[in-house]
Amino acid sequence: MLNDEICKLRDKLNKSIEEGQDYTIIYKLSTELDELIAKYYRKTQKKTVLGVL
Repeated sequence: MLNDEICKLRDKLNKSIEEGQDYTIIYKLSTELDELIAKYYRKTQKKTVLGVL
């Protein structure tokens, strides 16, 4: 599920920060995480709107 993907990517991002990996890798992971979170909220919002109707 999307929630699981977000958790895995967040863990991967945190690990890369802890290990002091190159900034470009950290930035790429952060951007990917932002996109997944936005996708999650769009999906959640769509379900909420459809549930209200």
